[in-house]
Amino acid sequence: MKEASIAKYYFAKYFLLAFGLLQWVISAIFLFQQGDSAKGQYGAFVFFTLGLILISLHSLYASRMRRVAISKKKVIVTANGKVKSYDWDEIKSVKFLPMFNMYAMKIKGKKLIYFLPTEESEVIYGLFPSVVGITKKEK
Repeated sequence: MKEASIAKYYFAKYFLLAFGLLQWVISAIFLFQQGDSAKGQYGAFVFFTLGLILISLHSLYASRMRRVAISKKKVIVTANGKVKSYDWDEIKSVKFLPMFNMYAMKIKGKKLIYFLPTEESEVIYGLFPSVVGITKKEK
């Protein structure tokens, strides 16, 4: 079974939330230090809006992120302390999202879930395409 590390999973799941809260802290600093000027109010508005967008994205996608262990015969999905096992026949589709370095998997009768690969350049059992260029062995 191949699975991404726990640290990588939690970093990816809560990055948008942490970065959005940081934007709100910056917005509050702008308001307290330069709140009486128009430039300070505009800067606070921009950072507050950016933080709001990032936190909204977190609320949309973090609930769909799961820890997934993959083998040649089955897929094990861990969510909220519950472990569910699926055969490959139950998997409708798996797509690699290279921009975010994660996979989107659709299970028959379930919602779309997102999971992380084990390493950046590793292809899981040759099942999914690699986005890494030609290696020296292939030349």
